[in-house]
Parts: sequence; C-alpha cells; structure tokens
Amino acid sequence: MRNKLTNVLWGLFFVVVGIGIAGNVLNLWDFNLFFNGWWTFFIIIPCFISMIQSGFGIASTIGFIFGVLLFVSCNVKLKFSVWELIIPVILIFIGIRILLQNVLRRRPRLTNQDGDFTGASGGAYTGAAKSDYNATFSSNRIHVTDVFAGTDLNAIFGALVLDLRDAQIMNDVEINATTVFGGIDIYLPAGVNIRVNNVPVFGGVSNKSNQYAQPGAPTIYLNSTCMFGGIDIK
Repeated sequence: MRNKLTNVLWGLFFVVVGIGIAGNVLNLWDFNLFFNGWWTFFIIIPCFISMIQSGFGIASTIGFIFGVLLFVSCNVKLKFSVWELIIPVILIFIGIRILLQNVLRRRPRLTNQDGDFTGASGGAYTGAAKSDYNATFSSNRIHVTDVFAGTDLNAIFGALVLDLRDAQIMNDVEINATTVFGGIDIYLPAGVNIRVNNVPVFGGVSNKSNQYAQPGAPTIYLNSTCMFGGIDIK
C-alpha cells in the first residue's frame, strides 16, 4: 500500500511539473521552477516520500524538517541560522527515539514464559525477565548454552559479544541492542529466522549470517539503535 502511494506521489509530481512547463510553452501561464528556495524541494520531496514509504526514520525525518526550514529561510528572514540547528536537532531526535523505542517497536508474541538460561556469569535467568548485558569502556562476552528467552544489550565505548550458537531457542525472542561508539557481535544458531528493526545514526547493522527464512522456525527480533557504532550478525 505504501509503495503504491509513493508511486502516486512521484507520478503527481512529474505530471504537475510537466503541465507547468507545457503551459509556459503554450503561453497559458507563467510557470517558473526557479523560485526562491526551489532547490530545497530536492531535499523535501524525497524525504517526505521516504517517510511515507518507510516510516519516520532519522535521516528522512531530519532531512524533511531541515528542508522545510531551509525553504522558509529562503523566503523569510530568520533570526537564527538553520545550519547551526542541525546537530542539536539530531541529538534531540536520537534521544526521543531511544526513550520511546520500547513503545514504538513491535514486540514479538512469545508463547513460552517458563524457559531458563545461563549466561557467562553462571547466573540463572528466566523467560519472564530478560537479562541485561553492558560493555562500557570495556568488553564483555556472553555464551548462552541453555534456553534463551531474549536480552538487552548496550555497548557504549565498548565491545560486546553474544554467542547463541549453543543456545536453545524454542520460541520467538527479542533482542534490544544499543551501540554508542561501540560494537556488538551476535552469533546465531542454526534453524532460526532473524528480523532487524534498526535506527542508524552514522552506524548500522550488518547481517553476515547464512540464515534463510524457514516457515515455522523461531524468529529473533533485533531492535537496535546504532550511533557511531555497529552490530554484526554472524
């Protein structure tokens, strides 16, 4: 549905521009593409269509906001510099996304809440309460050898490894991961599906695993935010 709407918007854009130019040729009206701030529409339109097609991503949303502000600044004298707002707006948007990521993300349906698994420290965790693992100015390696029920990972100026190759994944599970100037490696077991929902800010997720969609297999939902860092799925 979104792809169809995107095609409609692009089609209308080219039709309007074509009719405007044709009207000039036929002396029906005065259509001028080069009005004040015309170049900002090369930022506004693609970002707006990307927001409709893929949702409110960081790049498309910030690009759309700044495109509109640049267009306004070309036609109205503002008392501030639009360019100086780029960094604070990005930081604010990132902070809001992190604060609301638990609300905005689509959670998987877990069918079993009774599983236990053992982490690297040897402590027992239950499916009802996921574990948290952090690497702040350090490194941390977690090797799961029992039933895995999901986890929260945070790598801030650090490196974190989650090894699930020997884990038992019986149902859909969720991994929430955040990297800030850090990195996370996730090793997957065979026979699972992986779905990624990532918010990239000068970073991203690289899926290097050879996992293919398998009907009926458990799914790992990775919800991540990568700021000047990355996540490797292996």
